[in-house]
Amino acid sequence: MINNKFNINNNMYGILSAILILILFAYGHEYIALAGVIVLIVLVLYYLKEAKDKRLQQELHIKSLAQDMSLAAEETLIKLPFPLVIVDEKGEIHWFNNLLNNIFEKQIMLGSNINTLIKSINIEDIFKKKKEIYKDIIINKKHYNIYSKIMNSSTDKGAEKIVMLYLHDISNVTDIIATKESIMLIEVDNLNEVVKSTENDNAPLLIAEIERTINNYAQNLNAMIKKYDSNKYILSVQDKYIETQMSKKFDILDTVREINMGNKYDVTLSIGVGRNGISPLENHKYASTAKELALGRGGDQAVIKSGDNVAFFGGNTKEVEKRTRVRARVVAHALKDLVNESSTVYIMGHRNPDMDCLGAAIGVASAVKQLGKSCFVVLPSEHKAVDFFVNKLKKYKEYDNLFISPEQCKREIGEESLLIMVDVHSRGYVQDVEIAEKARRIVIIDHHRRSPDSIEGALLTYIEVYASSTSELVTEIIQYMFEKPKLLQIEAEGLLAGITMDTKNFYFKTGVRTFEAASFLRRLGADTIDIKKMFSDDLESYIKKAEIIRSAKVENSIAFAVCPPNIDEIVLAAQAADELLNITGIQASFVFVKIGEDINISGRSFGDVNVQVILEAIGGGGHMTIAGAKLTGVTMEEAVKMLKDVIAKYLKEGDE
Repeated sequence: MINNKFNINNNMYGILSAILILILFAYGHEYIALAGVIVLIVLVLYYLKEAKDKRLQQELHIKSLAQDMSLAAEETLIKLPFPLVIVDEKGEIHWFNNLLNNIFEKQIMLGSNINTLIKSINIEDIFKKKKEIYKDIIINKKHYNIYSKIMNSSTDKGAEKIVMLYLHDISNVTDIIATKESIMLIEVDNLNEVVKSTENDNAPLLIAEIERTINNYAQNLNAMIKKYDSNKYILSVQDKYIETQMSKKFDILDTVREINMGNKYDVTLSIGVGRNGISPLENHKYASTAKELALGRGGDQAVIKSGDNVAFFGGNTKEVEKRTRVRARVVAHALKDLVNESSTVYIMGHRNPDMDCLGAAIGVASAVKQLGKSCFVVLPSEHKAVDFFVNKLKKYKEYDNLFISPEQCKREIGEESLLIMVDVHSRGYVQDVEIAEKARRIVIIDHHRRSPDSIEGALLTYIEVYASSTSELVTEIIQYMFEKPKLLQIEAEGLLAGITMDTKNFYFKTGVRTFEAASFLRRLGADTIDIKKMFSDDLESYIKKAEIIRSAKVENSIAFAVCPPNIDEIVLAAQAADELLNITGIQASFVFVKIGEDINISGRSFGDVNVQVILEAIGGGGHMTIAGAKLTGVTMEEAVKMLKDVIAKYLKEGDE
């Protein structure tokens, strides 16, 4: 500002001097005016020289200051209290400080690639996303967060891009987290059945041995344990011990299963663990949800819930049929009350409905009609697997206007409507998730193992994984809803067809209650010959099925088959998977079929190979013996490789 004033003043003096010289010339004082011109020229030259000298002096000062700042920045970079490394776009190391060198015990070298030292980071992703943070990276048994900063290697606009990575040691924070308390809930899920299968003299010894084993387990975990029911325990455990149990695959499941006091059934546990919540209360909520998942998936497993993440361990024991029908009676009475309180009842199953889904839906619809309520079954336009039965139903006037489209249901369903979901409870497999979200009153009846993405907020949930089929559950419910239950022959045949399909003609998951339900339906007039016709194939379908089976390859007693491009029916894939089990030496089968842009997988087994656990690893689900999955955005070759990798890991863990 002072310099500006100085320049303005000099300019004013020069202008005034020039005016004075002109006046002298005007009044005839040429010599004096000429002398003034000479003096003015000298002053101007002097002023220009002074200005140039000051400009040079300022430039030197700026250069000196920049050099000082560069030295200070370089010194700061070197003495930065964080481990630091600079790499190029390929990950090649250009510079690092001593702190980083100390972390890698002086093994780091210029020119080496950062990925050989820290395999968890992806330099390409950092440049694509402009910024990346990697949390809780373990290096030489210490925990670090890694932060990145992209910059130019020089002031040139076209200069090479480099990235600065600096590490923040969070080992102390991790140690604090490891000492946080997690909540573990343990339930002996078949205590009554096991005790009843034991001789009276040994029953007290069996109960004592189970309790001793669980108490010893808690002691080994340094956990606080409290028994709050005859078969239920709650433990408070430091989180670091949960990590240990995860690495051991919760071996307490195997230990308890080996207890033998003359009991005919194995003792199994359902374990739910809640961790990383903001409070013990939240961890307890997580643990409760996890234990419900374990029970809903058949028991004999541990489920860990940490926020939205869920992990499963165990679950390789077949479900044991419960002889008591107490719960079926309670559910029947509750369902009857809910139907009576509703204005309209809508019944919906899963995508690509099969006979178990539709048979159960028709059974529920019959019960609702007997209660005098308006009822509709939501059925998509494409339902090839049940075409035969649907066409047969349309011949009965009682079924006029029974079926409606998902779009019509979404328009009509109201606040007082009741949505009954049969043979499905998962958001990923429900026929139309928008209907489930719109409904305010929901009932779920299903026999599949509970999945993490189950529909929440249901007024009544009846999921029994021991049951052969949803049709079996519905048949039992109907018997308790009415003193003298009445079903049309076509309705009884639909339910019996559902049971027949899911049990593979009464081979799989068939218990005493399955035959009792079938016997009840048979008494109501269900014709087994008509049911056989429902599952008969036309010649074209039979040939296609043979093509699929012919493409099968067997590895480790597991068959893999890929449907030819001209076959895009999930039903044929499922039937081919069933047929492959009839071949000697095959313990499990997986059939791949491409439908549109998706690749569907049908898995079947005799139970020695848990197809549910295998397909859950790639986003599927189901039962130990029957499961399925759908993959999007992958080629057939990638899908096959993905499944084989999961199976290899499953078999390796089984061997261990």
